[in-house]
Amino acid sequence: MTDRKTELAVKLAKLKKAYLARLPGELAELAALIDRQERLSSPAEIYQRLEKLHQRLHNLSGTSGTFGFDKLSGMAHALEKTVQNWLNAGIVAIDETQRVDFVRAIAALADAFGQSNINARIKRAKKDPPLAHPPSSRRMKVWLIEDDAQLGESLRGLLKQFDYEIRLFTQSDIMQANTPMAPSPDMLMADVLLTDGQAERTKKLFLAPALQGMDCPILIISSMDDFQSRAQAARLGAACFMLKPLDISLLVNRIEAILEERFATPYRVLIIDDDADLANHFRLVLSAANMDVRVLSEPEALINTVSAFHPEMILMDMYMPGYSGPELATIIRHHTEWIGLPIVYLSAETDIAQQLQAMRRGADDFITKPISDAHLVSAVKIRAARSRQLADLASKDSLTGLLKHALIKESLALELARAQRNSKPISIAMIDIDFFKSVNDTYGHAVGDRVIVALAHLLKQRLRKTDIIGRYGGEEFVAILPECDPKTAKRLINDIRQRFSAISFQHEGKEFTSTLSAGIASNLLPFTLNSSELLVSADAALYLAKHSGRNQVQVADSNHETSIGRQ
Repeated sequence: MTDRKTELAVKLAKLKKAYLARLPGELAELAALIDRQERLSSPAEIYQRLEKLHQRLHNLSGTSGTFGFDKLSGMAHALEKTVQNWLNAGIVAIDETQRVDFVRAIAALADAFGQSNINARIKRAKKDPPLAHPPSSRRMKVWLIEDDAQLGESLRGLLKQFDYEIRLFTQSDIMQANTPMAPSPDMLMADVLLTDGQAERTKKLFLAPALQGMDCPILIISSMDDFQSRAQAARLGAACFMLKPLDISLLVNRIEAILEERFATPYRVLIIDDDADLANHFRLVLSAANMDVRVLSEPEALINTVSAFHPEMILMDMYMPGYSGPELATIIRHHTEWIGLPIVYLSAETDIAQQLQAMRRGADDFITKPISDAHLVSAVKIRAARSRQLADLASKDSLTGLLKHALIKESLALELARAQRNSKPISIAMIDIDFFKSVNDTYGHAVGDRVIVALAHLLKQRLRKTDIIGRYGGEEFVAILPECDPKTAKRLINDIRQRFSAISFQHEGKEFTSTLSAGIASNLLPFTLNSSELLVSADAALYLAKHSGRNQVQVADSNHETSIGRQ
């Protein structure tokens, strides 16, 4: 027991050091979170923004107290209670006075920790006016190693349409650099030869000082489709292998899939355990692995905690005072919406019969204590990833990863109600690919799917994270743009229209392009009363765009022509 406590103390000391290193960033993120006024992305997570703030403060209070920062812990706990009161009152948006007061309180947290640099950043954030239509996130940086100058420039131009920041290098550029090139990109793409005669040179390329220390996925482009070339790419650590000639829609699809996995939001894990020390140790270990973790020591709060936190996985002990793990698992399974929620027992029980009996009561797996930190992190990540995949299948279109038809309509109703409560503008864009039936008839449905996916990626790249995008049906999309007036919405959608028309698609050696038409409607229209009428108005504007020559964006107004919709 003494050795175990000593080992735990050593591990916690290391975690404390890591915690101290990331605490300034945590405080700055709290300030940014309340200052950004983030909106919701789906009706199932209507309180997500405030819940996220509550969760971060809850974690800050508990963790800072565990590491001995009592003043910081107490102040964070007070703010946590404030946010909890907002949630209990059903608030889905905070007014300007509340926002300013809260930002000041976050600044006081930074003062308690002596982080004057954070305080200065907070004060600047308060003074700087928000952008009229801020970008969704920073642009993804991609390095492209390409000796064919014409192909390199062509790829750079095409990828820039999807808002990637592209730096173009030749192999000589990389080989001649004697020091690591910083900052590292989000992805490295390299057009290299992997045949026997060139494999050694390619290997030296990836061992060059300029590329050493980079922690990013590698995508290899090749003209050779033999097994040995693919094996060489695997040895170089390539996450993806693509053949020339490149189809830009397929290329972007692979880039997006790799980057989405790399920059996915942290998994949400709920730990239910009456052993506070052990539970906090597990929480710190998983938090250090970039997971959002909450500990529940009072089983009576189970239902409220799961409802508020929306965990993607639950870890629970089998034996706790008053309630057993199987009893709690059964209670969770009583709720239809949580039937698929992964529940894993984390217990010292070693009797296989007892483990199997417990799993029959609603759990999915059993992990035996003690467990190494690395084993715990891997086990949780694997199961949480599966949970997220299943949730996405239920709510998102399988081809594009965008919201399904029913959810986009629900989201519009919620966002429109919020905009009306706060006297804010909201615009909706209905977007349709021109002559899409001709694309399917000429090139086949598989190519048509690639065109749809390319537009979906373009919408995700060019719109904000707070905008809500859905596949309305077939080749038709809907984008909900909160706090966006019709003029700004038209500018944004026109930019997407122009970029989409510049994308070149390939099929059996032939190239073709496609265009889109769009209709925009806003709650500023005098005849728009509800979400259904807003959709009708956008549909009518789209109808006008189609019948005015296509490849254009029309904005609905109050005249009869754009308000009647398609008959």
